[in-house]
Amino acid sequence: MQRRNALKLLAGAAAFPLLSSDALALFRTIQSQVSEKPTFKVLTAPQQAIVETMSEVIIPATDTPGAKAARVTEFIDLILSEWSDEDDKKQFLDGLVEVDRRSQTLFAKNFVEVGAPQQAEIVRGFDAELAQLFEQLQPDRHGKKPEVQRTFFFLMKHLTMVGYYTSEVGMQEERHYEIIPSAHDQCAPIPTKEQS
Repeated sequence: MQRRNALKLLAGAAAFPLLSSDALALFRTIQSQVSEKPTFKVLTAPQQAIVETMSEVIIPATDTPGAKAARVTEFIDLILSEWSDEDDKKQFLDGLVEVDRRSQTLFAKNFVEVGAPQQAEIVRGFDAELAQLFEQLQPDRHGKKPEVQRTFFFLMKHLTMVGYYTSEVGMQEERHYEIIPSAHDQCAPIPTKEQS
């Protein structure tokens, strides 16, 4: 697949349930490139910690594994290193600086050093700003809204969701995706009222 087409698929994959088969195949291919022993190409150790913590706030571990178990941080680093243009990469890395700046302003500590409630508050602040951008979009004459401005948090949330739901953890644990269904009854009889 050409890089330009791949970037279009990535940009268009705003809502995971609507991923085309091409986009799903691309992201599953990228997931297969996440190595067992990650070697980060873009994110420094402090940046990795912010991304890992923030993605876990977005998709926390509950009765199913969260973003950390799905290795979303490694997926994001791979996207940034091999699939993102320089503008998106810079915007993302600048956004990580902003995360710590906000944390310092509110709590006098870096994002990964504050407690979970404070981390959630910071993420909610970013999310509220993104929601406001979506609300400001006016539909065209056909009722279709234009694309939202790709802010840092748009990229962070988007890549977290795509990275999680195309990972082995997300596909099997969360979505219960079966590559080969267990059974397929072709001409199964439909029970009538007398039979049921």
